[in-house]
Amino acid sequence: MADELKEIVYSKDTIEFVTVAVQYCAFLENFEETTESELTDKLTKLLPLLYLKASLVTETEMYNEDDDPEISVTEDTYNYISSKLYNVFLNNDIYLEVFLQDMKYSETPISANISEDLTDIYQDLRNFVTIFERGITENMNDALYVCMENFKAYWGQKLVNVLRALHSLKYAIEENITDDELPDINETDELW
Repeated sequence: MADELKEIVYSKDTIEFVTVAVQYCAFLENFEETTESELTDKLTKLLPLLYLKASLVTETEMYNEDDDPEISVTEDTYNYISSKLYNVFLNNDIYLEVFLQDMKYSETPISANISEDLTDIYQDLRNFVTIFERGITENMNDALYVCMENFKAYWGQKLVNVLRALHSLKYAIEENITDDELPDINETDELW
């Protein structure tokens, strides 16, 4: 069993995922004095890589079913990262969410926040990386398992949703498009 765990934990795909996860966490912890455009540019490059590397990780099972992996991100840390992101995105922090199951029953739009989604991803990755860095194979495996399960059920969807919002923001910034310049939905009928 120990050899099987080592094969997964120390595999090329797992190490590459850990490397990108560490880069993502370090970036969110250390960015200072950056513009919305710079932050958006960096994240639109980092998030697809993170998704790709997470999707390549070999599936594993929990080694120690009795213990949940340690949680290292405190509420204060979460709020600090989230507020740093919010302070950069400000008016562009909110975007419409379209991939929620509740959306089909809602008569009003459902919104999400770029800063919260990015911080939710950070939280799962930082919890995972903190345990992984300690180098105890069984714990590394269990942290990887939990992180990958959360990727499938939670933060993977958040990643693609926030990437959609960041993509829109990035290319609206680069093209200097304002809301006033976007076509009215009713005016697009003639395009079809």
